[in-house]
Amino acid sequence: MIDFHIHSVFSDGELIPAEIIRRAESLGYKALSITDHADHSNIDFIIPRIVKIIKEIQPYTSVVLIPGIELTHVPPKLIPDLAKEARSLGAKIIIVHGETIVEPVKEGTNAMAVQSDIDILAHPGLISEDEVKEAKERGICLEITSRRGHSLSNGHVAKLALMYNTKLVINTDSHSPNDLISKDFAFKILKGAGLIESQIDQVFKNMEEIIRRTRI
Repeated sequence: MIDFHIHSVFSDGELIPAEIIRRAESLGYKALSITDHADHSNIDFIIPRIVKIIKEIQPYTSVVLIPGIELTHVPPKLIPDLAKEARSLGAKIIIVHGETIVEPVKEGTNAMAVQSDIDILAHPGLISEDEVKEAKERGICLEITSRRGHSLSNGHVAKLALMYNTKLVINTDSHSPNDLISKDFAFKILKGAGLIESQIDQVFKNMEEIIRRTRI
C-alpha cells in the first residue's frame, strides 16, 4: 500500500509519527506521507518536525517516507501563498482539504486549490467539471478516499476524473491505527467507485510516479 494522507498527533491524529511508520511497515506499506492539518497558525511548527523525524527514521525502515502537509479550511485566496510556504519549509507532498460534502469547507476551495502548487486535492466532494479539467492541466491528482463520510462522493470524483483523464490516487486520511488499509482493500474501494482493473492499475502507477518525483 502507498498512502499520501495520514494524520499524527501534530494535528488530530492519535499516534506519534514513529508509531504510524512502524504500524504501516508491519502492514506491508511501501510508502507513506504524514500530512497533518495546517493553516497559518501551525504550518511552521508541523513541517520541520515531520522533516526531522523522517530524516531520523528513514535509514531504519523499508517504508519510503515523504514529508507532507494538508492545508485545511484555509480561506481560498490564501491557499496559493500558503502552498508556497509549505514547499519552502520542506513539504514534498501538499494536499488541500477539498470541499467534502460532510464538512463546511468554504466554497471556492476546490477552484483555488487546482490553481495552486499542490499535489493532491483531497476528498473534493461534488467537484465541478471545470475544476477537474484544471486539475488535469496542472497535473494535480484527485483523491479517492477510504475515509468514512468523505468517501460518499468517491463515485462522482471517479466518474469525472475518468471522463477528463485526470489523475487519481487513493488515500486513507488516517487518524487512528484502524484507519490504515491493505492494497487489496484499496483495490476494492476503487472498484466500488466505478473503476475497472486497468484503471485501478493506473491509480497505483500514479502513486508510484509521485514517489519518484519526490525522491529527485
